[in-house]
Amino acid sequence: MHDRLMALADELAAEGESAATPCPDPVNAAMIRNWTRALGDRSGRWSEYAPPAMIQVWSMAGPDERPQPGGRSGQVGREETASPDRILSTLDEAGYVGVVATNCEHTYDRYLRLGEELSTTVIFDGVTGPKRTALGEGYFVTWYERWYSGGERVAEMLFRVLKFKPRGDAPPAPSGGRYPLRPAVGPDTRFFWDGVRAGELRIQRCAECGALRHPPGPMCPACHATKRDHVTAAGRGVVHSYVVHHHPPVPGLTPPYVVALVELEEGVRIIGDLLGCAPGDAYVGMPVELEFQRMDEELTLPQWRPAGTAPAAVEEPEHAEGEAGLRIELTPTFVISTALATRDLTPVHHDPAVARAQGSADIFLNILTTIGLVQRYVLESRPDARLAGIALRLGVPAYAGDTLTLTGRPVGDGALEVRGAVGAGDHVVATVRLKEPA
Repeated sequence: MHDRLMALADELAAEGESAATPCPDPVNAAMIRNWTRALGDRSGRWSEYAPPAMIQVWSMAGPDERPQPGGRSGQVGREETASPDRILSTLDEAGYVGVVATNCEHTYDRYLRLGEELSTTVIFDGVTGPKRTALGEGYFVTWYERWYSGGERVAEMLFRVLKFKPRGDAPPAPSGGRYPLRPAVGPDTRFFWDGVRAGELRIQRCAECGALRHPPGPMCPACHATKRDHVTAAGRGVVHSYVVHHHPPVPGLTPPYVVALVELEEGVRIIGDLLGCAPGDAYVGMPVELEFQRMDEELTLPQWRPAGTAPAAVEEPEHAEGEAGLRIELTPTFVISTALATRDLTPVHHDPAVARAQGSADIFLNILTTIGLVQRYVLESRPDARLAGIALRLGVPAYAGDTLTLTGRPVGDGALEVRGAVGAGDHVVATVRLKEPA
């Protein structure tokens, strides 16, 4: 298969730019409205022009045109051109049925006006592989697409996907929200978590002999009585021991950080993160005070900070001065509706069973949505900017149930670097080139 695949890739690359094929629809307000609403763009700036990051949507296939990642389809005339369909089909037949986009680079020659009729061409670039990846063995397939209005080129895109053999060992699905790790709450521990919600650190007490114990349990280890109540701790103690956590990664936390075993004034010990303390500054015997850290809308955890210091600020990703982050809750509805608004019908973005069969934890954000969100972040932070191009590289998947936070910083020559982080790390790193405002 490998030799046949490479021979076919050489054949397609030698063909050069394909003949132009008309896009299914003219640039129109209805598709722009669906796209902007799905992606949360409420700026109202697109009454005359189309969002530049939407360029790929105009040539995406419909449900009866056998869509492939990146918008290639079985449109009339595609089979005998430089379309990557033949490469992708050959890989499917060989068992490389998994697919994920990895890179996308847009160049915008100019913004499109409503009513323009577009055509598109393809230049096949090549195949590399087989490569061993975290998803399984696979091949990287790369091509270019160009858009024309009349004879004028208006945009170009480099697109790269990984076609892989699914390993069948999908990672656990995210539990939802910014912090996916949830405590187990049962009859012995419910009083503790009720206290946390009330702003109290509750310690279990034997109702017979008065001994305190933590972690909570059904029986007193001193007198073996089963009657229990609780007391409220003062929230002061000292570090009895600690570790500096580097690995494995914990969603929502950035290593290295200190995890301490704290001995309370009441005599019991409890574990928590030591906030506002660099790993090199921690020491056994350090006085600490209680701090409740809100992890998301539903979960708060009791943590610790060095005594006498100000409460730790909520950690936010780095961003350029004066630019706030853009935080987006990736609900299943958001993931599916944005895939539909970008006309990406690839099943891994709307069908959990297919996504898991290909080695994913759940449905995940498609690359057309990701590039649109990068545009949204830039134009919300710099309303007068005009985009010249976006080059992005995908990292970890952005699964349904997670939260995506976009931040940016200048990188010279009028460009911005935009990072999009989810619980497992960077989902996307993008470089956005800007033009002078018109």
